[in-house]
Order: sequence, then structure tokens, then C-alpha cells
Amino acid sequence: MSHDAIRTVALRKVSPAPPSRRGAGRWGSGARAGAASELAAGGAVPGAEIVALVGLDLAVREGEFFGLLGPNGAGKTTTIGILTTRVRPTSGSAFVAGADVRTQEVAVRRRIGVVPQRPNPDRGLDVLENLVFHAAYFGIPRAVAATRARALLEQFGLGGRAASRVDELSGGQQQRLMIARALIHEPRVVFLDEPTVGLDPQARLALWEILRALHAEGRTIVMTTHYMEEADRLCDRVAIVDRGQLLALDTTAALKARAPGGTIVELELDGDAASAAVTAGTVAGVDGAEARHDTLRVRAERGGEVIPALIHAAQECGRQVRDIKLYPPSLETLFISLTGRKLD
Repeated sequence: MSHDAIRTVALRKVSPAPPSRRGAGRWGSGARAGAASELAAGGAVPGAEIVALVGLDLAVREGEFFGLLGPNGAGKTTTIGILTTRVRPTSGSAFVAGADVRTQEVAVRRRIGVVPQRPNPDRGLDVLENLVFHAAYFGIPRAVAATRARALLEQFGLGGRAASRVDELSGGQQQRLMIARALIHEPRVVFLDEPTVGLDPQARLALWEILRALHAEGRTIVMTTHYMEEADRLCDRVAIVDRGQLLALDTTAALKARAPGGTIVELELDGDAASAAVTAGTVAGVDGAEARHDTLRVRAERGGEVIPALIHAAQECGRQVRDIKLYPPSLETLFISLTGRKLD
């Protein structure tokens, strides 16, 4: 019987709303409670708060490749921050490799490796020194650290770059260096916060192969992402989160099986889509229509066939179509059906 590498119970994170100036732009990411969505002149609404996590319950098994899937601002990075002791939860509990993130921070840090969203090596050190110096934080003797570091660099295709300055590495190579750094003290759980953001397709695929190999070694990996394909191709199970709440958790195959049938057709109009949604709902072959600002979204078994009628429906309401997108049944359509918005 497998054991849990990570368990959270009713995990909640609430922060005070940031002060604002008259005429300031939108609030930052995160769900907002009460009157927080209305700005008071010269400052935040009294009592307003930003709710980043709402009672999150998760269990990640030992040796599992687990994904947190959701758009930017969904609460993924906050969750990783709590599990890696960088963010203190408002309430609830969380255990990583058997240690309490609230009361056993040092034990947690010794048992985890963290790969940040953006590479943050010490640019004053060469590649090998970055690993050896990081190992020293965990009390690993220099000779042992150097041996481990050279082995990791070879494993990740950086063996010939040990003496290179960090700025001489490509973005993909720097991210591989971050993974090597995260593994230097042989952690039990590895966290990756959107590790492929900003990488070109070739570097992304290369990083996927590295992550698959680490998983094959039996490591527990937790990765946040807002790329559907990434979650689908790599993860054993995926938790879909949005606005700090857990919406679904299962294998990618089971989640895709929950996706609503048919294709989602999305039309971007040149104005409010409310009246067009009413007309579109009467089009033959359309199974439900909704409007979100200037976007008309419908579901149809044969999405391509209803597009001419949908364009006509929009024009009848005085709207012109600017763009058309089709989404076949997938994690994306499941997410849209749960939240009403796209992952990106």
C-alpha cells in the first residue's frame, strides 16, 4: 500500500488587499472576498482581503508525478509556496514527506527540492560551483557534493559546461541546472513551479524527457502548469484548481472522460455578446450558449457545421465576428465547463 508524500487538509491562505490609488488598475490575481472588488478612493476597501486558497485538500502518493493545473492566479504557486515553507498558511494543515510545514520547516526543506518558475542561479559562480555551494547549505562535504554535482551535470547533458559561467547557458540549460541543484541533496519530493514557461518547443520537450527519467527513478514530483498537454503527457494524476479552489482531481484519462461531449465553439465579437447568445441558443445543433463580455461560447456535437449559423445570429444582433476558436473534448473543455474560462 502506497503512502502519502504530501497531504493537505482544509488549507487556506488569505492576505490583506493591497492599498490602491485612485484610478489604479485591476486587482492582482486571487479570489476576492466581500467588497474587495470595489476600490475605495485613496485605499483598499476596509476589511477587504484576497483569498488565494480556499480549504484545499490534497493527497499526493509516494513516487507519483502529480500536476496542479490551472490558469495564472489560480492558487498553484501559493500552494507550492506553502508546501515548500516559503508561504505561511492562514489555516489548515500540510505535511510533506511526513513533516509539518508549520512546525518542522527545517525538516521539510531537507526533504524537498525546489525548481523555481524562473532560473535563479548565482551568476557569480560557474555551473559546478552553483551545485557545490548549494549542497553546503545541507551540510554535504565539498568532496561528496562535487562528485554528486558532476554526475548530475552528466545526467542532464551539462557535463561539458561545469566550468562555464551561468550566463553562457541557454534558457533550457539553465533550467536543467536548476533541476540538478534541486537534486544535489537527494530530496524525497521535488517541486517544479511551471518549469517550462518561456522555453522554446525543443527545450520544453527535452525537459519533459528529463522529468520522465526522474519519475522513472521513483521520485515524487509535484509540478504546476497551465499547459494542458504538459499535464496530460507527464502526470499520473492532475488536480484542476481555479480561484483557490480544487475543482477536480483524477488521472488525465478520467478527467478527459468527464469533459462535456461535443466541441466548444467560441466567437469573439466586436461588443457585448449577451443578445447574440440568446439567438445562438435557438440554432439547430447547438447544445447551450453563453456570453462572457464580448465572447459567445456554444457547445455543439458538430462544431464546424454550426459556425455559419452562429455568425448569422451575431450579425442579426448587430455584432461582427472578430475571431473563431474550436475546442474538441479535452482537459481544456472540462476546465471551461467547470469555470467558464480558459486555462491561459
